[in-house]
Amino acid sequence: MSLDVTLARIAEIHTMLAPRQPAQAKPAATQFSGQLLDAQTGLGTQAATTVAPTAAVPAAGTSGGQAIVALVQKEVGQAEQPPGSNDSPRIAQYRQATAGSGVGPWCAYFTSWAAREAGVPLGDQGQGYGRVDDVWAWAERSGKAIPAAGATPQPGDLIVWDEHIGIVETVLPDGRVQTIEGNSSDAVTRRVHDASGGGAIGYVRLG
Repeated sequence: MSLDVTLARIAEIHTMLAPRQPAQAKPAATQFSGQLLDAQTGLGTQAATTVAPTAAVPAAGTSGGQAIVALVQKEVGQAEQPPGSNDSPRIAQYRQATAGSGVGPWCAYFTSWAAREAGVPLGDQGQGYGRVDDVWAWAERSGKAIPAAGATPQPGDLIVWDEHIGIVETVLPDGRVQTIEGNSSDAVTRRVHDASGGGAIGYVRLG
């Protein structure tokens, strides 16, 4: 082997054995600037996850009453399973809006659920009510009760009868009141009542 070949081989071996140079790190100032930008824009890899509240808040420009109507329109047709049982998987969810609730007549559970989901819960602590009498008593205490005599209901008002409660969906051109009611014929049902609300005691306006 010639001297030139030997020297070339030694140089090749040295190149192979030489440690690789690590990638050049960003300057500390650049790293800090990037981290600060990530924190400000929420794009950092460890940005905190936002947890949605359990009760919705009405969107800007939307009243609590409008939000309730939009919610309950989607529930029409939900029915007891089996009929007459006061229960179903969906009705069980309505009951969860009322503290200490149990299986039973559920019209007030339904309105408590709708009000809570719309961001205007019933009760001083938002606890909901399982009895119609309790809803009306709270409404009178809090200035939300409107006696039926001479009243003009609005969409989203709760409509209260003796031992039953529903939600005003709309007032028809002839003055009749169209409602959506839980536990009406064992389901969430749309009804139409005369201008007096079918003998209603009054209305609860949640805002």
